Amino acid sequence: MVDQLIAHIRKFSTVEEADLILLESLIRRKTYQKKELVLPAGHRCHYQHFIVSGCMRSFFINNKGVEQIVNFGIENWWMTDYDSFVNERASALNIQALEECEVLSINKLGFDELIRKSSGLANYFRIILEKRHIADQRRIQYMFNLTGEEIYDTFFNLNPEFIQRVPQYMLASYLGFTPEFLSKIRKKKSQGLS
Repeated sequence: MVDQLIAHIRKFSTVEEADLILLESLIRRKTYQKKELVLPAGHRCHYQHFIVSGCMRSFFINNKGVEQIVNFGIENWWMTDYDSFVNERASALNIQALEECEVLSINKLGFDELIRKSSGLANYFRIILEKRHIADQRRIQYMFNLTGEEIYDTFFNLNPEFIQRVPQYMLASYLGFTPEFLSKIRKKKSQGLS
């Protein structure tokens, strides 16, 4: 499991062996069962989770009582509530395992120590956060500039692995659709009408 994380780190940054040994000493292996809450809203987020296997989602309940998906995470992605983790306050988000998940988790103290001691790991996490921010920014732009069908096509082309792994109603929530609207788009596509 740790080898998977180290390989991921090396894709983005050069890191000294001593820093990887420090990382390994600070992370904890955890397994979450399907549908298990990793972080319930209202609790402080103490960990960042590197997903070794499985799929997770972060979501909140809006003022109409409806779940709104903020993000998904799959293998080799990080999942956390950054606002709660960084600012050390109660989370507005829930994080849930959608499948059985194996993760490598690091707490705030360990993370801060890594960033302080390792320029290579600091660079790695900077790149990962930049990638996450860019993806979130593009998603917002798509939601304001594209039609529903264009949003679905873009998501499908960039993330085909989610289409089979994530229930349709959750995908609809993430894309800002009703499940019925997403069903119409998928039906139209299956009939070759787009």
